[in-house]
Amino acid sequence: MDLKVPIKIADELSDEVINGTGLLDLASGEIHRVTYQDYDVDVEGLPVDSEDYEFTSGILSNNGKDVEFGIKVNKTTGQYSVTADELLEIKTRAAALFAGLSAQDMLASAEAKAGKGGKSAK
Repeated sequence: MDLKVPIKIADELSDEVINGTGLLDLASGEIHRVTYQDYDVDVEGLPVDSEDYEFTSGILSNNGKDVEFGIKVNKTTGQYSVTADELLEIKTRAAALFAGLSAQDMLASAEAKAGKGGKSAK
């Protein structure tokens, strides 16, 4: 299944924030179609290449609720992505926030699907 969700991206420099958008692939953690607002990559280069680059973060939003997370940027390729651990955290926090589920609810649901406590599910 191909599941990409729109995110906001903020490249933090010492004296400014470069805002953009992209599509987070919830299967791989890769971020595609990165575009910047009021920033010309062809003229200024990638934000990560700036001498005063500090870090990049992302926000996944749904109905006024946000999940913030860290983003890694490959300096060689310019590819934005999140680590496997960060991706799992995003999915967990997003499910809890957007669906109103607690971690305990999600665990109970996962155990039920795995067949603990009765029938085995396929």
